[in-house]
Amino acid sequence: MDFPKGFLWGGAVAANQLEGAWLEDGKQPNVTDVMVGIGSKDPGLKWNEKTGKWEMCLNPDKVYLSHEGIDFYHRYKEDLALMAGMGFNCFRTSIAWGRIFPNGDEEEPNEAGLKFYEDMFDEMLRLGMEPCITLSHYETPLHLLT
Repeated sequence: MDFPKGFLWGGAVAANQLEGAWLEDGKQPNVTDVMVGIGSKDPGLKWNEKTGKWEMCLNPDKVYLSHEGIDFYHRYKEDLALMAGMGFNCFRTSIAWGRIFPNGDEEEPNEAGLKFYEDMFDEMLRLGMEPCITLSHYETPLHLLT
């Protein structure tokens, strides 16, 4: 089968599925950081009657996949090189907003978060991959909900 010239061949993920580093370099929790799985009765949040706010209450017996992911945050160059080696010419990911605006209401972005994404996009371009970015894929900073 022939694909048309300019066909984008690649893969797609969400930041919360692969980045890990859930509290590194200024990042704060996103809504996915308290989720353990579909249908779980252990949401990682509890209502505090005194403060009238939701609070994070992670269960040490549960696995929160977004906390470690595949450690893409530290290994993205290796992972992107593998993708390029498979012939990918694009890669779709999302932005972890808790990495750029840790609480979601800052006036200035977190420079470490901006640097991570800039470096990742530069590496994709260097490898001949077109970045395809989803601005929000379940990445709302938890602070905005609490």
